[in-house]
Amino acid sequence: MNRLKIYRACLLAALFFSLSLMFFYVRWYMKTQIPDVVRVGVGDEQTLDLGLKEVSVRVVERKRVIPGGVPVGIYLETEGVYVVGTAKVESEDGLNYEPAYQAVRAGDYILAVNGRKIHDKDELIACVQANRSDIMILKLLRGQEVIQVRVNAVRTKEEDYKLGIWVKDDIQGIGTLTYLTEEMRFGALGHGITDTDTGELLEISSGSLYDTNILEIVKGERGTPGEISGMITYSDRHIRGSIGKNTFAGIFGTADRKLRSELGTEYVEVGFKQEIQRGPALIQSFVSGELETYQIQIQEIRLNEDDVNKGMVFQVTDPRLLQMTGGVIQGMSGSPILQNGRLVGAVTHVFVNDPARGYGIFAESMIAEEE
Repeated sequence: MNRLKIYRACLLAALFFSLSLMFFYVRWYMKTQIPDVVRVGVGDEQTLDLGLKEVSVRVVERKRVIPGGVPVGIYLETEGVYVVGTAKVESEDGLNYEPAYQAVRAGDYILAVNGRKIHDKDELIACVQANRSDIMILKLLRGQEVIQVRVNAVRTKEEDYKLGIWVKDDIQGIGTLTYLTEEMRFGALGHGITDTDTGELLEISSGSLYDTNILEIVKGERGTPGEISGMITYSDRHIRGSIGKNTFAGIFGTADRKLRSELGTEYVEVGFKQEIQRGPALIQSFVSGELETYQIQIQEIRLNEDDVNKGMVFQVTDPRLLQMTGGVIQGMSGSPILQNGRLVGAVTHVFVNDPARGYGIFAESMIAEEE
C-alpha cells in the first residue's frame, strides 16, 4: 500500500513538473519566437501559423537600399556639455569641497551658466571664470526635463573658480555604414553611441561623417576583442555626411554623393524579420581594403528580444575573414548582413569569449528608427 502511494505521488509530481515546464516553454516561445508586429510589403501575402498568439500585421512599403560596409569616421557634438561626474576641489583656505554634489548628476547636460548658453567645455570654463562669483545658476537637461540648480563655486588658491564637475563635449570614433536609401539617407553602427563612463545614450546637437583610412587590423582572440585602427581626416572637404539622430538602433543622417559613389548603385530590398532563416548569410565589409562579402551562419533569431541590438546571433564561417580578423572586431559594428539577396540586419556586438560569434540587429528595426 505504501509503495502504491509513493508511486502515485511520484506520478503526480512528474505530471506537475511536466506541465510547469510546458507552460514556461510556451510562454518563452511566444515571447521570443513569435513577433508582436509583422511588417509585410505592399502586395505581399503572408500566411502565419501563430497558434495562440494574435499578431498585428502591418502593410508597409518595402524599402530599397544600397548595402554599406565601408568604414566612416564619426564626430558627434553633444547638446551642451555632458556631465561624467563630480569631484572635490581644494579651496583657497586649504579645505576640500564638492560644490556640485547632489545638485548635478552624471548623465546631465549643462546647457547654460547664469543665462549664458554653453556649447563646449572650453566655453564652460571661460564662462565660470568670467563670472568671478561663487554663485552659479546652471541650466541642466536631465532626461527629458530641463531644470535649474544653484551651485556655489569654489575659489582656489590660484584665484580661479571651479565647479568640481567632470565633463566631455564631443565624441569621435570609427564605425561602419550599414545602408544608403534612394533619398540619400543613411543608417550606421546598428547600435547607439553611449558614454563609456555612465552607459547612457548621448543626446547630440549635431554630427558629421568623415573619410577614414584603415591603418591596421588587430585580430580578435578569446577574451580580447580585436579592432580596426584607422585615421579620420577631419576637414571640411572630407565630410561625407551629416548626423541627425543617435538612437539605440544606430546613427542616422544624410550622406553626400561621394559616399554613394563608393558603394556603387546596386539596390536591394530590406527583408522583414519574419523572413530571416537560420542558415547561410553574408556580411559585407571593407576590412580587406575592398568591399567584399563573407560567409556567416545565422544561428538564432530572436523576434521579440528586449535588446534591439541582439535580434540575431551569427557565427563567422568564412576562412578569409577568420584569418584577417578572427571574426567580429570593434569598428565592424554596422556591417550589413545579407540573406537571399536582401538586407536583413547589421553587426552590433561580438561575443568576447568567442570572437567568431556576434549579435546583429534587424534591418527593419534600423529603418523604422530612421523614419
